[in-house]
Amino acid sequence: MKDVLRTKNLSKTYDEQTACEDICLSIKEGQVFGLLGPNGAGKSTLVKMLIGLVRPSSGQALIMGQRAGSLEIRYKIGYLPEMFRFYEWLTGWELLRFFAQVYRIPVHQEKLAIQEVLELVGLKGREKDKIKSYSKGMQQRLGLARAVLHQPALVFLDEPTSALDPLGRRDVRDALKRLQQKGTTIFLNSHLLGEVEMTCSHLGFIRQGHLVAAGPVEDFISIEQDIIIEVDNLDHELLSPWNKDGRIVRVNDHLLQFTAARREEVPVLINKIAEAGGQIYRVENQSRGLEEVFVELIENNGAVIN
Repeated sequence: MKDVLRTKNLSKTYDEQTACEDICLSIKEGQVFGLLGPNGAGKSTLVKMLIGLVRPSSGQALIMGQRAGSLEIRYKIGYLPEMFRFYEWLTGWELLRFFAQVYRIPVHQEKLAIQEVLELVGLKGREKDKIKSYSKGMQQRLGLARAVLHQPALVFLDEPTSALDPLGRRDVRDALKRLQQKGTTIFLNSHLLGEVEMTCSHLGFIRQGHLVAAGPVEDFISIEQDIIIEVDNLDHELLSPWNKDGRIVRVNDHLLQFTAARREEVPVLINKIAEAGGQIYRVENQSRGLEEVFVELIENNGAVIN
């Protein structure tokens, strides 16, 4: 896969304060990249340099082989900021039609483009309502629709699920998956580690303006899942498919330790135990999650303690 975004020694200094220093990053086509870091680490400055709102002090950023921030590239990217305000006297449709003209979408394609993004973000049927009647979550989804209206090859999303309830977050995750399936590359900036873990294919960690680690999610989080199951009336015969390679350890009569090769195996085993009459009292995932990895990387300047 080709690089959609590449930076080399990208830096930004304000007076004597360094916000970002020597950022070297590569994001390939179709990836969902999550940028993580504590407050003040340089996340927002990096994103602003990539979309052309802030000029780098030194270094280089290329998007699809062209200088980031150039007029031509701005028409090929989408951006949803964390803090935004829309014209509340407009309807959702009117707002999207306005931006369709900003993005130079041909008039004969406007209607279809708007209908597609409304369907994507789950606002179909509410497009004729005034934006002032939208909840915060609906406005967030409208913002996502606006950001991808022109079918950008790369979209930057700053905290896209921060204002949403769990159902709204699921809707946005589904929308991002559909975008990825269409080949859209996504750059996600979020502090919701659970959302990042469920959404992203690749991660980057930034600390005090330095990119301390970057790579596929599986480089930081084990695909294997260590599960503790507390159960009564267990039929041990049904465990044989998993027990052949020693992935199930019987701790005692009521407790099992199970190593799943992938997370999808966990509900399969749980369902089989329940269907066989097992009484399940507790299921606990003891694998290290993204929060633990994040803390170690940030506190140890990029080193993960295994």
